[in-house]
Amino acid sequence: MGEPRSSNQDRHDALPAAPAPPPPPPRQPVSLVQPSQKKRHKPKVFRVFRSVFRSFPIITPVCKLPSLPMGLPDTHRTISGSRVTGTLFGYRKGRVSLSVQETPKCLPTLVVELAMQTNALQKELGSGMVRIALECEKRADKDKMKLLDEPLWTMYCNGKKTGYGVKREANGEDLNVMELLKAVSMGAGVLPGNSDVEGPDGELAYMRAHFERVVGSKDSETLYMLSPEGNTGPELSIFFVRI
Repeated sequence: MGEPRSSNQDRHDALPAAPAPPPPPPRQPVSLVQPSQKKRHKPKVFRVFRSVFRSFPIITPVCKLPSLPMGLPDTHRTISGSRVTGTLFGYRKGRVSLSVQETPKCLPTLVVELAMQTNALQKELGSGMVRIALECEKRADKDKMKLLDEPLWTMYCNGKKTGYGVKREANGEDLNVMELLKAVSMGAGVLPGNSDVEGPDGELAYMRAHFERVVGSKDSETLYMLSPEGNTGPELSIFFVRI
């Protein structure tokens, strides 16, 4: 009798099957609520809050931030309006986004992807004062559009044009960040991230603070970053203007 026949197919079938790739990490279930339509009471006067993207863990969201001697001008201390929660977040080598919420537990009412990388904004904030201006043009067909519904903005940071900011609907990653930070009212730190920019081990930096929202007209609004009385630091203001 001849030897048993062997073939490449037989040898291939004898190889163990390759293990299946691990499933992606589950996203945080989103339990954010819709913002209310009620008018909010005017808050007490605050001073501008400064410091951003420090490496504080999320388990200690209320953190003491370094102070600088410069205080907020008296003209700003008298401003009052509606208080909102603002979050700046992004991968260090990616573009930074701004999310505005009525409270940390609400869905975002505004998300704008700014024309600046996160590490560049960190550097600007380290200088002590940041003024971000988002401008768009007036057109006859935009009379009925609310200012913060504008889709595209020309962005300036401390007087220098940086590119174009884009308003967008909150995506899954935005909502995941807001969910993780739901218990954080003020603070800065990093969150584990997974992006094409920095890979699965990349860190997503964030800074969250109260902002005073001041409406000048239908064509101008300003967000002033605030902190509790007695805490000073670099100033951050964000201007939305239709010209």
